[in-house]
Amino acid sequence: MRTKNNYKLKSKKIYLIRHGQTDYNLKGIVQGSGVDSSLNATGLAQSSAFYAKYKNVPFDKVYTSQLQRSIQSVAGFINDGKPHQALEGLNEINWGTREGCKITPEEDAYYHQVIKWWQEGKVDFPIEGGESPIDVYNRQKVAMEEILSNEEEKCILICMHGRAMRVLLCQLLNYPLHCMDLFEHTNLCLYKLNYTGSMFTIELFNNTDHLTAL
Repeated sequence: MRTKNNYKLKSKKIYLIRHGQTDYNLKGIVQGSGVDSSLNATGLAQSSAFYAKYKNVPFDKVYTSQLQRSIQSVAGFINDGKPHQALEGLNEINWGTREGCKITPEEDAYYHQVIKWWQEGKVDFPIEGGESPIDVYNRQKVAMEEILSNEEEKCILICMHGRAMRVLLCQLLNYPLHCMDLFEHTNLCLYKLNYTGSMFTIELFNNTDHLTAL
């Protein structure tokens, strides 16, 4: 799948981050859009480290998913008074019946089979009881049209989730969705994107320099 973005606006800088660590991450429990977990102590430290590094960036607005782990990850900027909007379209993929479950060998095998199908191009295939990458792509498209429609916002911060981030990067960079696993991520990693008015480019890829002191 390859699509062309229809965004028509002036240049913009986007700092795109994944949320900090949660106990679910640590324990190998599936989260997804249906599990509203909070950051653990490590995740809060990661959030503080990112804030310390980037607090002087002139963000015009902060966007997050509606899930608290996303909002907590950028709490420093919100507490500084930066305008904030939580959008459902930025929520993590819904992992269906697997959400809230510990990853057993059987579940891991099923997960990798689904990922294999997606990598083969079957991106309209949903995980059992959940969403497909196409479902996520479509709701993200609506969210991004809203985010990018404001030409006054020249520099924005977006905090979201791992799988959803991979889908979004494919969308913004015009990669086929089956290539989404090319975009690696870790907790509180940063992708810095530049929008030129006609295309998006990556300046920083899965960057964690702000976490080196932890």
